[in-house]
Amino acid sequence: MTRIIRSLASYFALAVGIAGIVALLFAWSFPPFNGSETRTDNAYIQGQVTLLSPQLSGLVADVPVRDFQTVKAGDLIVQLDDRIYLQQLSQAEANVDAANAALDTNAQSQETAKAQIASAEAGVSSADASLANAMAQWKRMQSLNEKSIASQSDLDKARAAFDQAKASVAQAQASVEVTKQALKTTLVDRRSLEAKVTAAQAARELAQINLDNTAVTAPRDGKLGQVKAHVGQYVSAGSQLVALVPDTVWVIANYKETQLPGMKVGQKVTFTVDALNGEEFTGKIENFSPASGSQFSVITPDNATGNFTKVAQRVPVRIAIDPGQNDAVKLEPGLSVVTSIDTKQN
Repeated sequence: MTRIIRSLASYFALAVGIAGIVALLFAWSFPPFNGSETRTDNAYIQGQVTLLSPQLSGLVADVPVRDFQTVKAGDLIVQLDDRIYLQQLSQAEANVDAANAALDTNAQSQETAKAQIASAEAGVSSADASLANAMAQWKRMQSLNEKSIASQSDLDKARAAFDQAKASVAQAQASVEVTKQALKTTLVDRRSLEAKVTAAQAARELAQINLDNTAVTAPRDGKLGQVKAHVGQYVSAGSQLVALVPDTVWVIANYKETQLPGMKVGQKVTFTVDALNGEEFTGKIENFSPASGSQFSVITPDNATGNFTKVAQRVPVRIAIDPGQNDAVKLEPGLSVVTSIDTKQN
């Protein structure tokens, strides 16, 4: 009887050992269980989680949204106190008006300078006419004086009038040159004033941008995470107010390098989601990572020194989720999935 019990115990232990070996071979896909289907549970739903932050510092004036709310692109998420920025915009607009007024004044000065040039040139013509008359009188008096008809006093007066006429011509010509230089100065000033107008307009645009940035809006459609901003709270530029999760998601499956043979872009993928009681979804291989996951870590492994133990590296595989599937809207970033790929498919 004891021998029989011992025999049964031996057979039972042998059966347990064989079952364990079979389970191990199956789990690691060793022969005879190394079929064409390869799977991994090192896979997760991924998405473009965007952290919304203000570009300005200030007090929170309004938070019209709540946790986990669905929003559309352009919806207001957080409104900062905009009183300071409104006044800065008003000041910038006033500076633009003042710069434009100075430019208009310069244009009027140009017209005035042109009129002064025309007046000075007319003065030159008048002075030339007076000079011609004074020269004729001087020559006549010289002739009369030679004939002893005109007195020396009359001759001196004619000479003085002639000299004065020449001086008047020189003065009129100088006036023309002065007015021309004044016009050049006005033209040079205009370029400076135009630059001031451009600077004032740029300052106004900057003030408008700052005012617009007091409203933090949704950059795209999606669903909000937990809202961390509260009315009356002071926030600085770069503060994390809330996370926005768009509807677009995909799967990143980290396959071991020994599982990659036979995989290629476009192959069908099936995966189950733990959070949905193992509900099955389908997708396609979209791309492979250009390097193993360890190469993207902060401290990359260095196997050139010390004892070496070979460890199968994992390569991230991006999987696009087929559209139009039931419960696809429930696929959220971070959920764990199990992916399976038949490597023999075309």
